[in-house]
Amino acid sequence: MTFKADRGTPALGRGLASLIPQRTAAPSAIVDVLLAHVSPNPFQPRHHIDESALEELAASIREHGVLQPVLVTETLHGYQLIAGERRVRAARIAGLERIPAMVRQLADEAQLEVALVENVQRSDLDPIDEALAYRHLIDEFGLTQERVADRVGKARTTVANTLRLLDLHPDVQAAIADGRLTEGHGRALGGLAVEGQPHVLGTVVAQGLSVRQTEELVRRLREPREPRAAAQRPRLDPDLERVEEDLRQRLGTKVSLTRSRKGGRIVIEYYSDEELGRLYERLIGGTA
Repeated sequence: MTFKADRGTPALGRGLASLIPQRTAAPSAIVDVLLAHVSPNPFQPRHHIDESALEELAASIREHGVLQPVLVTETLHGYQLIAGERRVRAARIAGLERIPAMVRQLADEAQLEVALVENVQRSDLDPIDEALAYRHLIDEFGLTQERVADRVGKARTTVANTLRLLDLHPDVQAAIADGRLTEGHGRALGGLAVEGQPHVLGTVVAQGLSVRQTEELVRRLREPREPRAAAQRPRLDPDLERVEEDLRQRLGTKVSLTRSRKGGRIVIEYYSDEELGRLYERLIGGTA
């Protein structure tokens, strides 16, 4: 099906509107469009697509076709995708020339909003992509957190917590995006200084710590030294304090340095046999 210009509609001067064909069909009509004429959505919130899942979808499309139309908006040179990125990619892999599409005219803000809502409803976005989409709606289109929450059907606190993931170290964000960490792990690691998060990230991933265990680890790393222990030893110079803090972050547990007349000592604390094994492996390079 193609759309022809409505010759009964006067052109609006020499502006852009006079160059855009006016559709006579309903704005939500489903048509088959050439995949070659479909350009990507510049506001696509999804940044990561599982290639194996894409191949599975392509196999399903070869067998059954595209069961749900994608959403596009018409441009001077064809169509621009609004929602249905995976279906378009999988259809191309499957060798299709055309894909069913619902054609609508949407402003930039609405394009991002529709794509975001579709992905959120399908649980297709990882938490980092979701947070980036929220941030884009806020920064580029001036929406408040409340309005974003209303648009995507979530509580404002949920949107706020997701946005806080963007304050994490890039390594932690990457681990959440690829599924090595959950959003709950990310919030727990957010209790540490950004520069110290990658060291603890290694411990959490290597040991497969739960969110609760990660929260406990962060609590131990953040808690101040016991007043009695601090009173029993002289104050360390700034360089040694930095070394002590680096060791705590690297080993993922409490470490204390104490000066003596001929040197000093390092005290490394552990709280379970499993943690002792982890520390042994990290320090020695092998299993106990």
